[in-house]
Amino acid sequence: MKKIIALYQTFINQLKRLDFIGLLALRIYLAPIFIIAGLAKLNSFNDTAQWLGNSEWGLGLPFPALMTALVILAELVGGFALLFGLLTRFFSILLIITMAVAGFAVHLKNGWFAIASSDEATSIASFWANVGFSSAQNSVTNAQEVAQRLDKAKEILQTHGNYDWLTEYGNFVILNNGMEFAITYLIMLLPLLFYGAGNYVSLDYYLNKFLNKK
Repeated sequence: MKKIIALYQTFINQLKRLDFIGLLALRIYLAPIFIIAGLAKLNSFNDTAQWLGNSEWGLGLPFPALMTALVILAELVGGFALLFGLLTRFFSILLIITMAVAGFAVHLKNGWFAIASSDEATSIASFWANVGFSSAQNSVTNAQEVAQRLDKAKEILQTHGNYDWLTEYGNFVILNNGMEFAITYLIMLLPLLFYGAGNYVSLDYYLNKFLNKK
């Protein structure tokens, strides 16, 4: 047993040398998401500012032009910062705030799911409903309604359209636009906040080495 424990500990110690790979994977995954989102807002700056500032059909935030610029800074500049591993913790904070606002101010009213669940048997909401969350039970109930509407839409398309061509690159779904993606990205940013960009393949790593020498 001692040999097994020692062997396992040796494996863990060796694995720690490669812990930068997980942080690098997070950066590479998240960077293009934020860069594309930031570019979209930059290319539609006025529309984004109007949406942020309008209280009737938008968020009704003060100083919408400034808010738009800050979001672009967080997503576009922050996306490139994550890609190169520069000031990773600073931009992780900005992006976490951005995702929290997006999740709770924009998407919360739509519930959790980004894509509406149409099968209560495989829906993650079933697990939480069984635990006792009433909001999750609402999602399970809604899945039945979503399935009916999705089946009807497919029936119409199969009858009046080229269904094989329409579904060649993927099945039809009902967009729910919930907070799932925003909160998922927020959670993925937390390791970058607490652990940084990682060793060897980040500018932060070499910047820290340079500053420590100074």
